[in-house]
Amino acid sequence: MLNSITGIITGKTAEAVYLTTNNLEWDISMPATDIESLYIGVECRVFTWLYHKEDAMRLFGFTNESRRNTFLELIKVDGIGPKGALKILGGISQEDLERALETEDLARLQAVPGLGTKTAQKMLLSLKGKLISGPTATVEAPHGDLIQALVEMGYDKKSAAEAIARGEQNIPPGTEPGEREKLLFRNAIVFLSGTS
Repeated sequence: MLNSITGIITGKTAEAVYLTTNNLEWDISMPATDIESLYIGVECRVFTWLYHKEDAMRLFGFTNESRRNTFLELIKVDGIGPKGALKILGGISQEDLERALETEDLARLQAVPGLGTKTAQKMLLSLKGKLISGPTATVEAPHGDLIQALVEMGYDKKSAAEAIARGEQNIPPGTEPGEREKLLFRNAIVFLSGTS
């Protein structure tokens, strides 16, 4: 499926951009903040997600992968569809959204246009610890596979990244790479289970 499209921005509306590549002009729905950062006549890469149902097909786009990942997490929240997720992303920056979720700042979420109290509460319950693009991203990079494995076991992403970072401190220098991975994973599980 389409991961991204690179082309020239040939037009913009309040809710979409038109991007031309190889004589095809794509109509891509995007968050308002992403649209504002793009300029007509400039080449850019847009990360995409295709919404497909029996009666509708729509291409959604984002200026980077973390924005797309946030969108995909938002549409998993009960009561938030693709259009609602775009509106949320258009009304709050990535950093502010992550901060509001991590600090459980319900008032900040409710200030986002179109986001009511109940939906904001559902977002806090569903997404806290799942959106990481800041300080923990550097921790995650070398051990993304281990963090993903921990997430699949039911731990949230932020806690998994922190546990990996802590676990690394207890591994003796000179440990073989394969053994190091095993020890790191084991140490992280010990920290996460609260038995350390």
